[in-house]
Amino acid sequence: MNPIQLITSHLLDLLFPRRCPVCARIVMPRGNLICPECMKKLSWVHRPTCKKCGKEVLSDTIEYCYDCTKHRRSFDYGLSLVNYDDIASKSMAQIKYNNKREYLDFYSEAMFRGLGKRILHMKADVLVPVPVHPSRLRIRGFNQAEELAWRLSEKTGIPVDGSILKRSKKTAPQKSLDPSGRLKNLEQAFTAGHIPPNIHSVILVDDIYTTGSTIEACTRVLKKAGMEHVYFVTIFIGHGQ
Repeated sequence: MNPIQLITSHLLDLLFPRRCPVCARIVMPRGNLICPECMKKLSWVHRPTCKKCGKEVLSDTIEYCYDCTKHRRSFDYGLSLVNYDDIASKSMAQIKYNNKREYLDFYSEAMFRGLGKRILHMKADVLVPVPVHPSRLRIRGFNQAEELAWRLSEKTGIPVDGSILKRSKKTAPQKSLDPSGRLKNLEQAFTAGHIPPNIHSVILVDDIYTTGSTIEACTRVLKKAGMEHVYFVTIFIGHGQ
């Protein structure tokens, strides 16, 4: 950070003090992106993890989690940072519904520190944010997956391309559906946009991975359009069946 950026950062911190993504209080000491104590409250994903979806598994002898042995996966594999519990849920709700996009500064930084080497090892050509339907985008004003993708791009140097995947159909809420119902609900919800001839490998970027229905639906569309490799990264990962 150059001197001008440093001065600007200090001024912004004085005028608009940084709020913690966990407790929502002003972060102390100043300059941090999260309270030191709140850092310990997040349930970080630790190895061993499933070789497909990245969920924690009980032993190194287990290659795939229950979900990934039961359901077909078209994506290569994925990585996530934090287990999706009550604390994570409240933090994500603040981002999505109260426009706390600044919290993504912390999560993107933590993702780069914890997962950066493995993200770069994917050797993807672009980051592709999971799109939201235009009507939802108008209401919310932003797509949290795209906001996260741009922040990760700044840190990794991998460009963002939001034109490769489009949300063409508004779907019913996913929460009340089982995994097969979720995937069926998402069928035809996504369409492939313009894929440049030099793009062969992408990383899907989203806020949370639970049953994998959204990532799977996106992957199938991209693979059908000729994409060779599809990976994913998310902030949170859930453990629902």
